Amino acid sequence: MKSDEIDKIIAEALEADKQNRKSRHHTHHTKTDTLLTVRKVLNVVFMAGFVAAIIIFFALPEQKLLFYSVGFGALFIKIIEFFIRFML
Repeated sequence: MKSDEIDKIIAEALEADKQNRKSRHHTHHTKTDTLLTVRKVLNVVFMAGFVAAIIIFFALPEQKLLFYSVGFGALFIKIIEFFIRFML
């Protein structure tokens, strides 16, 4: 094989790879991608709720109902995420 033939093969392979990458970026989201995004959002909401519950516990010790509401709300969000992860 000559150097020109090798260069041509490499150029064709690079062009094919470039086309392949473009086609991968234009594909539609799959169900797995959507569920992963939902799980990430639910985890962020859970963490924010957990931190809020801890802050309420120490900053407003007389507000036990608020603490329990926020804390159990955060746990409920985490349970939903758990079921999405393992059941779907």
